Parts: sequence; structure tokens; C-alpha cells
Amino acid sequence: MNESKIAKVKLNRWNDLKAEPLKEGLTRKLVTGERMMIAHVYLKKGVDVPRHAHENEQLTYILDGALRFWFGANDDQELIVGAGEVIVIPPNLPHRALALEDTLDVDVFSPPRQDWLSGTDSYLRR
Repeated sequence: MNESKIAKVKLNRWNDLKAEPLKEGLTRKLVTGERMMIAHVYLKKGVDVPRHAHENEQLTYILDGALRFWFGANDDQELIVGAGEVIVIPPNLPHRALALEDTLDVDVFSPPRQDWLSGTDSYLRR
């Protein structure tokens, strides 16, 4: 096995990562690779994620709690996603969400969200 490949593997522990506060009741922790990003997103009950869209394909896995999602420019589809459930959000699909309970969700993006890395994700910060 190639030793240089092993040396590039980085171990991350969620408990050791600093939470980034975004707005009241919404924080996240990020781990980013070259072509993927995973995030723990912590939402207090009642927190809304405004409608937005992005080029990144997204997996959302709810570990605890529940989110109500609306998809499409006119909220064409509504879905409640609870603990143990995973949704796949295609690239460029407008969506928004509301925390129905205190929620921990795991979001996976490919490619990584550059707006999250640069802090230009203003829709999450108001």
C-alpha cells in the first residue's frame, strides 16, 4: 500500500469541532474533503431555513428531531423528514425548511458548498 496515501487521511471528531453560530437557534460544524462536505446542523424548534438553491447535490439525514421541507419555487412539494430518514435534494432545486423540534441533521454536499466555506451564505445568517 502507498504510504503517502495513508499519511493524507485526517481523523475528525464532531465533539472536537467548533460550532459556527449562524443565527439565533442555528449552528453548524463542517468537515470538508476535496469533492465532498459533511455538516452537522443544529436547529432549535421553530428555526427556519429560507428558500434557497445551490448547484450542489445534497443528502440530508435527520439524526434527531424533525424538519418540514418545501421544494420548488412555489412550494410544489412538502415533506416532513424525521429521525432515521434521509432525503436526496437534486442540484438547483429551490427548497426551504422549518424545524418542528430541536433537530440535529447531517448534510452531505457534493461538491463542497463554497458559500459555506467563505461565509457568503447570507440566507442562513439573517
